[in-house]
Amino acid sequence: MRLAAMMLGAALALGACATDAGLRDEQKLALYRVHAGPPEPSFQYFGSISGWTPLGDSAIALWTRPNRAYLLELYGPCSDLEFSPVIGVTNQMGRVYARFDKVIARNRGSIEMPCNIKQIRALDVKAIKQAENVARDQPPPAGT
Repeated sequence: MRLAAMMLGAALALGACATDAGLRDEQKLALYRVHAGPPEPSFQYFGSISGWTPLGDSAIALWTRPNRAYLLELYGPCSDLEFSPVIGVTNQMGRVYARFDKVIARNRGSIEMPCNIKQIRALDVKAIKQAENVARDQPPPAGT
């Protein structure tokens, strides 16, 4: 029990929530899915989060390094994920596994509910940045 608590404590990281205010959550999630590789069973985790982007209440993009990111799809809605200033990620000896590990939204005063990771997909960070720049430069659709 003590080892598990120590591992969880070591896995918690502060992450700056890097969102693009120009796109809605559904649009961002669709863009990230297009630029995600095939599902992977796990990824190496070095104990810190470089950044993260909530993509609705059941997915996030998690940066482990400035140019290395993963799309984490979660089982069901994860309360407080979109508004959390800090998240944590559990891991097993330096690896985060789909179906076993969790994302934890950290908010003051709320109960921390772990969100189980359903699927992990590596992201093409360069392609995402280019697509976000193109989307940002597009005029808004008529009627909005």
